[in-house]
Amino acid sequence: DLQDQPIWLPYQTRRGCPLKCSYCSTPAIEGTLLRKRDPARVVGSLGEYVAAGFERFFFVDNVFNLPLAYAKRICRQILKRGLKIKWRCILQPWKVDEELVKMMALAGCQDVSLGFESGSARVIKAMNKRYTPEDVRHICRLLEKYGIHVMGFLLLGGPGEDRHTVMESLVFADSLPVASMRITVGIRIYPYTPLAEQAVKDGTIAADDDLLFPRFYIRDDLKQWALETVKDWITGRPTWLM
Repeated sequence: DLQDQPIWLPYQTRRGCPLKCSYCSTPAIEGTLLRKRDPARVVGSLGEYVAAGFERFFFVDNVFNLPLAYAKRICRQILKRGLKIKWRCILQPWKVDEELVKMMALAGCQDVSLGFESGSARVIKAMNKRYTPEDVRHICRLLEKYGIHVMGFLLLGGPGEDRHTVMESLVFADSLPVASMRITVGIRIYPYTPLAEQAVKDGTIAADDDLLFPRFYIRDDLKQWALETVKDWITGRPTWLM
């Protein structure tokens, strides 16, 4: 019954993202310059919601741990004010250290969405990411150590993807201490992104295509195989979704 489901109040502490991941629309929407609210004001505002009866929050910042020092200041303020809250956030598996994870746990973090997207170093690099599969493994172990549940994400089908890298990603994700996995076959093409430029070069889309109507990047010869492979893979893994 949806009426019995807890309410997780969305809350944003900063806007903008300088990371420029190949497929992501955030820089085009919010800009590449980070604009951060003062942590004391953030937590003061959270306190008002707590006083009104809310106790669960979802930090919807595109990347909670960017910058790392700012994320730690948010946690310190929550602890300083003694807010008894439960919260979730989105982490990039880059610039995460044990001090941050410990502070997050003490400050009430229960769940993390970890978009590591691939288990292939080659595909991760093609996405213009700055981490490695071993970084992902290390961060997952830290989160497990401090009792924070992880929902992992894979984005399959981007430039450089092939059958080998798809299997590499599935095997890699299966080896991680994560509570659940969400797998997407085909990557949504958003305007003004490097992926959109690549899709035009490849002939996947035309330069004047209206991308408000969803278009997805994946090779024709890979799509059906990947869909069938992922469907077979998640059978018997009830916490894996696609």
